[in-house]
Amino acid sequence: MLILNKTVRVFSIPSKRKIYEFLGSFTFHPGKLFLHKLVLGIETSCDDTAAAVVDETGNVLGEAIHSQTEVHLKTGGIIPPVAQQLHRENIQRIVQEALSASRVSPSELSAIATTTKPGLALSLGVGLSFSLQLVDQLKKPFIPIHHMEAHALTIRLTNNVEFPFLVLLISGGHCLLALVRGVSDFLLLGKSLDIAPGDMLDKVARRLSLRKHPECSTMSGGKAIEHLAKQGNKLLFDLKPPMHRAKNCDFSFSGLQNVVDKIIKQKEKEEGIEVGQILSSAADIAAAVQHTTACHIAKRTHRAILFCQQRGLLAQTNAVLVASGGVASNLYIRKALEIVTNLTQCILLCPPPRLCTDNGVMIAWNGIERLRAGLGILHDTEGIRYEPKCPLGVDISKEVGEAAIKVP
Repeated sequence: MLILNKTVRVFSIPSKRKIYEFLGSFTFHPGKLFLHKLVLGIETSCDDTAAAVVDETGNVLGEAIHSQTEVHLKTGGIIPPVAQQLHRENIQRIVQEALSASRVSPSELSAIATTTKPGLALSLGVGLSFSLQLVDQLKKPFIPIHHMEAHALTIRLTNNVEFPFLVLLISGGHCLLALVRGVSDFLLLGKSLDIAPGDMLDKVARRLSLRKHPECSTMSGGKAIEHLAKQGNKLLFDLKPPMHRAKNCDFSFSGLQNVVDKIIKQKEKEEGIEVGQILSSAADIAAAVQHTTACHIAKRTHRAILFCQQRGLLAQTNAVLVASGGVASNLYIRKALEIVTNLTQCILLCPPPRLCTDNGVMIAWNGIERLRAGLGILHDTEGIRYEPKCPLGVDISKEVGEAAIKVP
């Protein structure tokens, strides 16, 4: 691969012969006529290979997904070359399953939309290379998709939400607050200065060896923390919310993780157990970490709402806060956000759990949104590249910090 300015030139992964074989596996229906837009969405930004076909009315005609979770649970984290290989092995099958389920032949598609930023470089490359081959053979428009924009706009597939609205995206790889003013029109209010909350929760779960816990052995780190926290005392450990003196909307989770690591080490010493054994206080630690994380996220979100309302960017009542991403599925954190929206007379909306995590539906829907808005539709893909790191919208986080809004 040729690296240029921190972006990577994409070369073909599947051969043209493979793509022709792939297209030849479909039965074409000359008598069938689609009167509205149809988009195939392809997602490979991290460790899930996903595809879906969605029409402009929001109907999900077909979808398929291959999760790599079990593989990465065994290794204690995502190994990019392993994720890349699994994407390569599964992408053709997943796209074919989504198209077959939709009963749409490739020739009937209006466009192909694919995640090109941000994400793991090796994973993004597989999806983009496959898509460009498909686009070339079908002579269809290509729509590159910003992964976080897709998460933010998913709510418009499931709910009648008008612009503007506030979005909180919290997952294993991302954490940000943004005002969504339109398709591809975002004001970034704050983001994590280090790691994402999902990443932090996963690391705490690994440090607590929750995979060895009989109730949590098949759960992801975040799910294991949420499950065990129900049995614990959240006030047993005095954990201060990160950045509690900073009057902005940025986040930080690495400091919290370091404090928890020290607590676990101390408790292991007190209980006389080796690293890798289950602490008797594991549930209490899980509850404290979850509670502190929820408080930190809620406080930042509260400030973002107040900032937008004071600046006339959001209505004083009935403004919408959308919470999405894998961590938004945590019911304790969601309850904290409900408290905030009740205080600020806002409405909290969350996509269904299956659309909170990475999926092909959100990519296809973002393609539909961009088709309707006439934005970012490429008929020439020469020079298109993926971008492992890419900001979302216009960053006004400094202005938010300067406003120094106090949260009640």
